[in-house]
Amino acid sequence: MQIKLLAVGKTDHPAIQNLIEEYCKRLGFYIRFELEIIPDLKNSKSLNEAKQKEKEGELILKKVQAADELVLLDETGKSYTSIDFSEYLQKKMNAGIKQLIFVIGGPYGFSEQVYQRANSKLSLSKMTFSHQMIRPFFLEQLYRAFTILKNEPYHHR
Repeated sequence: MQIKLLAVGKTDHPAIQNLIEEYCKRLGFYIRFELEIIPDLKNSKSLNEAKQKEKEGELILKKVQAADELVLLDETGKSYTSIDFSEYLQKKMNAGIKQLIFVIGGPYGFSEQVYQRANSKLSLSKMTFSHQMIRPFFLEQLYRAFTILKNEPYHHR
């Protein structure tokens, strides 16, 4: 299985970018992993919220194949403990899914078309985080899940 993280918009802060790069590197020891950034929309200031979500949604859906499993990182999604999330990933790997795609939307979230295509939604917290901050948080949890599956000492029970 391959895991891909799709994220809308570049990361502006160097410290956040360094964390992202560190966890992407670590994940490479466990699974085929790819982070793909969908560029910010041009002239987004002239678009209302709905139009921006729609245009970002079109760009997201162009990156998804019919056989891909699509999981949206969304505050209304299902919450897991770190151990439960590792078990969730193990089930996905056991199911023979070729590509599992997690998506971090833009500042306004997802279009209705993206919600319709999604297989599920995952929430990292009831709190709202910036779409830039959620990247290292999610990558760390993904890394933690694999260390749990490998029974490595990173996660303390």
